[in-house]
Amino acid sequence: MTFSMRDLDQALQGAGQKSGIEIWRIENFKPVTVPKESHGRFFTGDSYIVLKTTASRSGSLHHDIHYWLGKDSSQDEAGAVAVMTVELDSALGGRAVQYREVQGHETEKFLSYFKPCIIPQEGGVASGFNHVKPEEHQTRLYICKGKHVVRVPFVRSTLNHEDVFILDTESKIFQFNGSKSSIQERAKALEVVQYIKDTYHDGKCDIAAVEDGRMMADAEAGEFWGLFGGFAPLPKKPAVNDDETAESDGIKLFSVDKGKTDAVEAESLTKELLDTNKCYILDCGLELFVWKGRNTSIDQRKNATEAAEEFFRSSEPQKSNLVSVMEGYETVMFRSKFDSWPASSTIAEPQQGRGKVAALLQRQGVNVQGLVKTSSSSKDEPKPYIDGTGNLQVWRINCEEKILLEAAEQSKFYSGDCYIFQYSYPGEDREEHLVGTWFGKQSVEEDRTSALSMANKMVESMKFMPAQARIYEGKEPIQFFVIMQSFITFKGGLSEAFKKYIAENEIPDTTYEAEGVALFRVQGSGPENMQAIQIEAVSTGLNSSHCYILHGDSTVFTWCGNLTSSDDQELMERMLDLIRPNEPTKAQKEGSESEHFWELLGGKSEYPSQKIKKDGESDPHLFSCTFTNENLKVGYGINCHKPHSCYDPTSRVTEIFSFTQDDLMTEDIFILDCHTEIFVWVGQQVDPKKKPQVLAIGENFLKHDFLLENLASETPIYIVTEGNEPPFFTRFFTWDSSKSGMHGNSFQRKLAILTNKGKPLLDKPKRRVPAYSSRSTVPDKSQPRSRSMTFSPDRARVRGRSPAFNALAANFEKLNIRNQSTPPPMVSPMVRKLYPKSHAPDLSKIAPKSAAIAARTALFEKSPPTSQEPPTSPSSSEATNQAEAPKSTSETNEEEAMSSIHEDSKEEEAEEDSSLPTFPYERLKTDSEDPASDIDLTRREAYMTSSEFKEKFEMTKNEFYKLPKWKQNKLKMSVNLF
Repeated sequence: MTFSMRDLDQALQGAGQKSGIEIWRIENFKPVTVPKESHGRFFTGDSYIVLKTTASRSGSLHHDIHYWLGKDSSQDEAGAVAVMTVELDSALGGRAVQYREVQGHETEKFLSYFKPCIIPQEGGVASGFNHVKPEEHQTRLYICKGKHVVRVPFVRSTLNHEDVFILDTESKIFQFNGSKSSIQERAKALEVVQYIKDTYHDGKCDIAAVEDGRMMADAEAGEFWGLFGGFAPLPKKPAVNDDETAESDGIKLFSVDKGKTDAVEAESLTKELLDTNKCYILDCGLELFVWKGRNTSIDQRKNATEAAEEFFRSSEPQKSNLVSVMEGYETVMFRSKFDSWPASSTIAEPQQGRGKVAALLQRQGVNVQGLVKTSSSSKDEPKPYIDGTGNLQVWRINCEEKILLEAAEQSKFYSGDCYIFQYSYPGEDREEHLVGTWFGKQSVEEDRTSALSMANKMVESMKFMPAQARIYEGKEPIQFFVIMQSFITFKGGLSEAFKKYIAENEIPDTTYEAEGVALFRVQGSGPENMQAIQIEAVSTGLNSSHCYILHGDSTVFTWCGNLTSSDDQELMERMLDLIRPNEPTKAQKEGSESEHFWELLGGKSEYPSQKIKKDGESDPHLFSCTFTNENLKVGYGINCHKPHSCYDPTSRVTEIFSFTQDDLMTEDIFILDCHTEIFVWVGQQVDPKKKPQVLAIGENFLKHDFLLENLASETPIYIVTEGNEPPFFTRFFTWDSSKSGMHGNSFQRKLAILTNKGKPLLDKPKRRVPAYSSRSTVPDKSQPRSRSMTFSPDRARVRGRSPAFNALAANFEKLNIRNQSTPPPMVSPMVRKLYPKSHAPDLSKIAPKSAAIAARTALFEKSPPTSQEPPTSPSSSEATNQAEAPKSTSETNEEEAMSSIHEDSKEEEAEEDSSLPTFPYERLKTDSEDPASDIDLTRREAYMTSSEFKEKFEMTKNEFYKLPKWKQNKLKMSVNLF
């Protein structure tokens, strides 16, 4: 017998169609809908059904069903609501996870729906809601344990040194912090204080924090102790390990048949023990699981649930959690109990089942909008969330040294080498930086170790402000490709360590040679993200989903698979301009290749022809990492029960459900797992000794694979420090930059906000809109191409361009210009004003992006001062200021900045007034067909007549030269003079 939506109680029909929370209270064994304004309000005498519907990135809907039992609810009601959840699950397609929630022992997932806490009220339906009226306020004492808030007797003996307590009086709320409680516990308790203030006092009452150990000398402490009849020493609480949940008898498996349970005897617990035609109970000590086979009937599932309820009630000691799962949709925690669990047994995408549910609801006249993801032909490409106009420096590692690459070579990597890159781009109020390491597949451990060590020193020298990335070849994230723009990977390597390794192991040196035979696979999503990867020059390396470039014997072939688009072919043409420019090519179409083409590949053979589906980003999961000693081995802590597991009682990794920015505690390390990449977030208050080791924490996280999602050890790892979060990290949150990087620990920060009418301590400006944003404003006039877009004009005229791709490329080439909005790396007045001397960045590390900028910077650095003005270098300015009479620091800084501005403008005016020859604008612009000769290419605008200058720049030369250098450069770009 199947159970459909129309078989449900009328109050439950149509449930779970869209994301959100739905709640029903059980009244006379019938579900009654709870209005949204009452969500989170529970009564001790009642039972509730809570349905959480979540839409994944793929468009599918995931359901979690919780039934909550108040401490005064009856057993009959508990059994009835358990059966209702089975029926609701079956009507939704049988994929939901069902949780039994007992008052005071709720799961963290359930509590995450009602942040910061739930405080059940006395009474219920059966008792006529005989709860305390709001106007009849009673003094209450609560204890905060993790995410649980429990009301306790209002007596002094309840207090202890280990926990945090909240005393709610009519006029004031006191938070008592036990001397042995953690800062994180105190900070979380403040959220409960805010909740009590808003809920029971209409936001109008005083708040006081009382520290354990403060005597009557503290007025608020004296008032607090006075409510208990005066101060007296607190008793010592016996040492109890709250995380101890391991069972002495091990895990036991029982099969369920017609309500009866039989033990399953086996030497080891494996997935093969579970029969798809049966239901099972898995006893894990304090936890209990029900597993339902796909081929079981609704009656079998009900019987199994009822048996589990009886099992739950009769167990000693009393169990805390009961979770029911369906075959194919088991939770990570359930699968982790087994010694072996095949990865393919879990159904990842329930599209078919969701379609059946949608069809059923539609037949019943229910609106199914949003239940099924609509198909779209548009590409679902990931967004980079990073400004593509910054400065880039790349170093190749050669044993113990790093070699700076020239601008033209900094996006050409070898698979046998390791690289360090530093990318600087505009932030909200300063330059933001990303320092990363890239390891080729063929690179040796010696170079990898050196690269990591040098990158760590770079980050440490910049006070851990830059985000840091560890990237492996073949696992590069979208941010990396956007930074590199046109990325080429060659086989072999140039490192001495690599050469030594292949020589010692007698491995053939396959390092790329321009005159040899080479095959490149081209991929990417647009002109801002192109890659050409050299692969083995054999026909089995082809794939119908890609385009390829093959050269050898003075011949260049292009090959396009039958599944490629015009955009793919356009990318191949552009990469061809970088790999083999200005050479004739022979186009090969799949299925009609020439014999010479196959000869270069060693003969024709079978190759893949199916469409390749790239592993996409999954819904993010946030984990907190807590350490109590120097051991950096991370484990699941309280949630891990396998005897051979990674459990370490001194450290714990705990998933945070329904996470927000406020969950990032400054004393802890957090890991954000997005499957295709992970982020390790490090709070400001983390022990400095652990900061250099956070990469090891991320690698251990990948190794243990807590979500059992087959994470590769080469998955990209980002290290992000509090206060310096890049936009590609903050996108996972509703981010308030004013909260990031505040002073003090978590408790001090939240107390300051709470007592300051909710205003953060800092008023930081919002992030700047990246240059690629649709809200950005760009000049209307043509821009020069960025380095990744350079190609032969002749080739451009010969090869056709698709109109759609032309529009995309033109838009990109206008927006994504390096250094368009980034100041040049000189100590300008604006930089002096932005960065005080004590916090000045190491400007030597910010390299010019191109040879033109390098030449221009060198020219300015070498330019002699005019006879009327002193040199504008920082040392000269400082010497001048030191010779003047002493002044206040602020006055000196302001006058120094203003003086520098005047010096810069006067110097430029002097240059403008010099007897330079003049040329028409058409001969001065960068793409001129008749360029002017014998001119300074870094100062093309200086050779324009005053009238033509004003026409192009809409300002005079004097006004132009008063602008900061980076603004001058930006304006010159807009008119093709830079």
